[in-house]
Amino acid sequence: MAIVATSNSWVKPKFYTPSSLGTSNSLLFNIRCSLQTQVPHKQSSTATTIYQTPAPIPNISTTLIIRKDGPQWNLIQRAAAMALDAVETALTAHELEHPLPKTADPRIQIAGNFSPVTEHPVCDKLPVYGKIPASIQGVYVRNGANPLFEPLAGHHFFDGDGMIHSVKFNNGSASYACRFTETHRLVQERALARPIFPKAIGELHGHSGIARLLLFYARGLCGLVDHSQGTGVANAGLVYFNNRLLAMSEDDLPYHVSVTPSGDLKTVERYNFNGQLKSTMIAHPKLDPVSGELFALSYDVIQKPYLKYFRFSKHGEKSDDVEIPVTEPTMMHDFAITERFVIVPDQQVVFRMSEMIQGGSPVVYEKDKVSRFGVLDKYSKDVSDMKWVEVPDCFCFHLWNAWEDTENDEIVIIGSCMTPPDSIFNECEEGLKSILSEIRLNLRTGKSTRRPIISEEDQVNLEAGMVNRNKLGRKTRYAYLAIAEPWPKVSGFAKVNLLSGEINKYFYGDEKYGGEPLFLPRDSNSEAEDDGYILSFVHDEKEWKSELHIVNAMTMELEAIVKLPSRVPYGFHGTFINAKDLADQA
Repeated sequence: MAIVATSNSWVKPKFYTPSSLGTSNSLLFNIRCSLQTQVPHKQSSTATTIYQTPAPIPNISTTLIIRKDGPQWNLIQRAAAMALDAVETALTAHELEHPLPKTADPRIQIAGNFSPVTEHPVCDKLPVYGKIPASIQGVYVRNGANPLFEPLAGHHFFDGDGMIHSVKFNNGSASYACRFTETHRLVQERALARPIFPKAIGELHGHSGIARLLLFYARGLCGLVDHSQGTGVANAGLVYFNNRLLAMSEDDLPYHVSVTPSGDLKTVERYNFNGQLKSTMIAHPKLDPVSGELFALSYDVIQKPYLKYFRFSKHGEKSDDVEIPVTEPTMMHDFAITERFVIVPDQQVVFRMSEMIQGGSPVVYEKDKVSRFGVLDKYSKDVSDMKWVEVPDCFCFHLWNAWEDTENDEIVIIGSCMTPPDSIFNECEEGLKSILSEIRLNLRTGKSTRRPIISEEDQVNLEAGMVNRNKLGRKTRYAYLAIAEPWPKVSGFAKVNLLSGEINKYFYGDEKYGGEPLFLPRDSNSEAEDDGYILSFVHDEKEWKSELHIVNAMTMELEAIVKLPSRVPYGFHGTFINAKDLADQA
């Protein structure tokens, strides 16, 4: 079924049938969400779309309606578009003749509550059970991947368009809204009423991935798309810096998103810091709570320099880039800072585009590579004083904090060590483990040690979370981390004493799952590190409704539940903007 659109009409995205996906004719098959979790999903014998929720939930649909403002193409461009579309159709048909890997199968990656939702305007005076603490004044915002269009072929959960979900608090009441971040990619695809940009993880595999890249750049040469203003989705990180909320993915510049007085969200621009930033920026920049500076990395998977480090003053003035020598493009999803240093991981997951020529994925687990961490003075202008310390068989997708142990001349790093390192990106049968660990880098001897923080009998997968951000780069006692079980779902969160290994768990409830817990200090001047609240979106898979939990971080007891008017899919990272900062937005 296809719906043809004319300019200024409202259209639905193209559907595909079960047979076009190469599925069986069975009316019931199991979907394994984002690698492993099984979710029942009924399949119609007629045309269907994965943008519908599982059949047991009645009268719910997330089919997206798109406004199409047709491009103004000349005759040559129209002919080129038709020819390239024909090639893409044949390519897609060829791809779907073979089973997609679980890491690229949209029926797995965006099933259940991993599936997308439509935008939702501001809804005020939400039902609240319990009492919202008086100190919570401002807006909680959380990013996530929310594909605007139904994928034509391969799709990884990380490939979805960025959507921000926000809950604004004002004197005990709450409102909700969610909006797409209007990236250049999304704006162009919306105008074309179809997905056109290649999916970085789900589609760029093997020879067909190369073909899709060539098709995309051919469209660019013909003026059918414009990739000069970035191809990123801005779906991963959020940081409030220099009076701006910035939405980020590591393959592009950040996007400035404004929070309106009513609590709505509006994309302002693709933000280059007034022309200072000319390269991508990873989605986990570090905001120093004392100096107000922002520290960041940028990596390139194609050409040297593969890795650069830079910083911004608290007023947004950028430093010169510091080129960090690495032998090949390495995934730099996260890093850490201390009071004096920046800590750069060079780990075993690398990008090797040549693998596509041999039919493989460009994301490679390099088993023979020895992981290492680089220690560089925050204000260095080059890498002459950078020290590298090897940490064998270590892959941390996220680093929660780091600090200096001056007595022992060591850097202490807190991170979740993940095995297998590439299991998020490449299909494997081995179960994923994410072990909260303390890594020590001895700057005097050049040696490292690593130990699990939690005892073996209490061990659980801990991924996504934070420490008290007022203590970032300083010695911290507590971390608040998602309990990623059954992987990849999050059944609750844990408050972990990083010094003793004591763990205190909060579970969302039967068939309820959430995401990253956000720690919000009650008072920035409080001497108690855990004096604050933990906020987390939670989805009830039985009732098919979502809510926001507010938990007292000291007692780990529930303070309030805010009932939400719309389903909130499982997502990525968030932040909180207090009322004063909201009033001072640029």
